[in-house]
Amino acid sequence: MTDVKTANELFFDPTGMDRGIVENLVSEALGGADDGELFLEYRQSEGFSFDDGRLKSASFDTTQGFGLRAVVGEATGFAHASDLSEQAIKNATETVRAVQTGQSGARALPPAGANSALYRDDNPLSEIPFDAKVKALSEIDAYARQKDKRVVQVSVSLAGSWQGVEIIRAGGERSGDIRPLVRLNVSVVVEKDGRRESGNHGMGGRTGYDFYLEEETWKSAADEALRQALVNLESVDAPAGEMQVVLGPGWPGIILHEAIGHGLEGDFNRKKTSVFSDLIGKRVAAPGVTVVDDGTIPDRRGSLSIDDEGTATSSTTLIEDGILVGYMQDRQNARLMGVEPTGNGRRESFAHMPMPRMTNTYMLAGKDDPADIVKSVKKGLYTSNFGGGQVDITSGKFVFSCTEAYLIEDGKLTAPVKGATLIGTGSEALKKVKAIGNDMELDTGIGTCGKAGQSVPVGVGQPTMLIEGLTVGGTAG
Repeated sequence: MTDVKTANELFFDPTGMDRGIVENLVSEALGGADDGELFLEYRQSEGFSFDDGRLKSASFDTTQGFGLRAVVGEATGFAHASDLSEQAIKNATETVRAVQTGQSGARALPPAGANSALYRDDNPLSEIPFDAKVKALSEIDAYARQKDKRVVQVSVSLAGSWQGVEIIRAGGERSGDIRPLVRLNVSVVVEKDGRRESGNHGMGGRTGYDFYLEEETWKSAADEALRQALVNLESVDAPAGEMQVVLGPGWPGIILHEAIGHGLEGDFNRKKTSVFSDLIGKRVAAPGVTVVDDGTIPDRRGSLSIDDEGTATSSTTLIEDGILVGYMQDRQNARLMGVEPTGNGRRESFAHMPMPRMTNTYMLAGKDDPADIVKSVKKGLYTSNFGGGQVDITSGKFVFSCTEAYLIEDGKLTAPVKGATLIGTGSEALKKVKAIGNDMELDTGIGTCGKAGQSVPVGVGQPTMLIEGLTVGGTAG
């Protein structure tokens, strides 16, 4: 969490802005609004790409700016600029005042409190020298290549950023945060008898580089990428048709995120464009299915001490034992729906308006032994990794491509398959859950969620789960 001294060092001392004048401008701009804020942001980011045995690219970027928003009922006035100056903010006030005709007169109360710091509050980019980062990437490349003679290509990327934000409301109420974020990714291509296949593994979180550049850590990432590539090298064409599907723990929760999570965001439900609209208190999933969104897990990629409106993040139960009990809310949609905000107001940057977004969304563990779940399936598909997917929020229909999957035959995992896609409807799939494992895992810290043209880091997770009857699109003739 930023204190006044840190915020001054980021936003006021370097620019020459006077805090008192800025706070008065905000109060004047939002005086006739229901809600709104000045969002100040400073961000540094860097990225490294190691490919073909050499450093292919290295980048460093600094951005700063503000977004000023006034909210009146369902209307929003918003202006942003990369110029941090009193004049730029004053100019922005003219834009946001345009929505204030007809204001209700009931200004929203400011957010209450904040979480304890969930991650480090300093700049992780400067802790390890440039040369040391490049050397680590080179060592990862060399390690992966020497592990197996079938390796023909290795790509390694490393990215890091830190973001400082301060949120100022009418009356001078303010809150802030310092947010680190790093990610390491390894991709391996193998070849055998003219056939090439790939595997990749990534990891990251709101920490520094030190953990990810430890030899034991990056070796595990390279080993996993190689393992996936070698599995795919032996894969056969996937069958097609409706069958039992077992989803592994961890990253397969991306289906939960996309096919169900977006439909539980407040804006879609207020506008009644979600398949879950008006279903609070109704059964939407099989008994035993409990889904939460939790932005308070320390160091996780999707976690935030406060959201981008200044509200403390929380652990929000969305589905409890199969019953829909809540939605994820920002301040505007919560107020219009007559409920409390949940700390899910997020924005990509100062140039974007906040909206309800997920943080770390996952299904809680059940009581079933994962091995017993697989044994219960006579003929089906087990999938442990996914690539891209498409989802229709209104209908909940989804299509996801599997990057690692296996046939289940007589209760055993047999041949790996390629080209499998899972096709279904999120709400219907939840009702077909027949077994939930006791092995809930969160993903390794690689999720990025897109909505309305904005991207934000997120986390997903789930235990092993059996779904009775999903459509599998395959390539087998």
